[in-house]
Amino acid sequence: MPPMIPYSLILVPWKDHLIPVYFLRKHLRFLVAVQLLPALESGEETLVGGQAVLEGVMMRSPHAWAIACRKPSGEVVTMSEPLERPSDKHKWMAWPIVRGVMTLGYAMNLGYRALRFSANVAIEDAMENEDSSVRAGTAAPAGHSEQGSASSAKSETREKAAVISNWLAVVNIVISLAFFVFMYKYIPLLAATELKRMNPALGGRVVFNLVDGAIRLGLFLLFIWGVSLWKDIRRVYEYHGAEHKTVFAFENGDPLTTTAVQKYSTFHPRCGTSFLMTVMLISIGFYMLIPFTTFWARFASRIVLLPVIAGVSYEIIRFAAKHRGSLFALMTAPGLWLQRITTRPPSDEQAECAIEALNRAMVLEKERGGELVIA
Repeated sequence: MPPMIPYSLILVPWKDHLIPVYFLRKHLRFLVAVQLLPALESGEETLVGGQAVLEGVMMRSPHAWAIACRKPSGEVVTMSEPLERPSDKHKWMAWPIVRGVMTLGYAMNLGYRALRFSANVAIEDAMENEDSSVRAGTAAPAGHSEQGSASSAKSETREKAAVISNWLAVVNIVISLAFFVFMYKYIPLLAATELKRMNPALGGRVVFNLVDGAIRLGLFLLFIWGVSLWKDIRRVYEYHGAEHKTVFAFENGDPLTTTAVQKYSTFHPRCGTSFLMTVMLISIGFYMLIPFTTFWARFASRIVLLPVIAGVSYEIIRFAAKHRGSLFALMTAPGLWLQRITTRPPSDEQAECAIEALNRAMVLEKERGGELVIA
């Protein structure tokens, strides 16, 4: 989605922000990162995977997840929590096709929580610096210790940051869903319909859906490439590369050091970018099977079929990751090509964040007796 000005900036008194441009930039980066969420995260619940966040990386194993974010000061802030696998409680969630839909939704929810945490770290750091500047010019009242004042200020800072992210959560979910439907369902279908009116030869079911799919794919590629021109999003793509390298090192049994991690590729077959590209390609074939000819009937069918297409795409990605020489693996190749945009070589400091996140997730995984399955 294009960056939007968050309503939360309106709700917080402007005078409370001594550096409003910095806050606006952080909010915009958060919004764009959320809109890139499916391309940045891995949705496989039985494998080690992760996701790039703002100035950090989230890593997950089947029964745990952890996140490590670096502040401008260089300090790395971490958090880890246990995970409950939905398929452990409800066996039907492990059925083919169904597991793809459920796992994708679960991963998106977890990914959004990780992004909110990273946004809070960035906002809290900025607020702490701002509050420190204000306190430096204001004498502490008698009988009020510096330590108590700092503790109170930090607590208030965290509360402010949480409020901002809560508002962003509500606003951005609505914006994200609306943008997705509008940009990747409505606009391509409308454009293909208008082209059919101008040239009836494009009205055949196969040709029409090929044109519709080409437009949808073009819009997706344009967005991915366009936001990559933004320096802040390029940094997110660098952390995305750090996540991939670290997962590769873990899967190959290498020690999780920056030297060992940095030798691997930033292109990983289970990346969300590959998933999205597979969805784009598979959807063209699905839509060709729909006999509807009116605009709104076609539009409704595209919404209804979303879970089915996502589930089938998940199975293809899962199979291709385990059978690299199969025909299905060829279908995931465009996703690997696209990772030349959505991943970038990370610095050692960025790789350290990914390593720290995975180490913390694995400690919790072992405590819970988890057993990993490596593709």
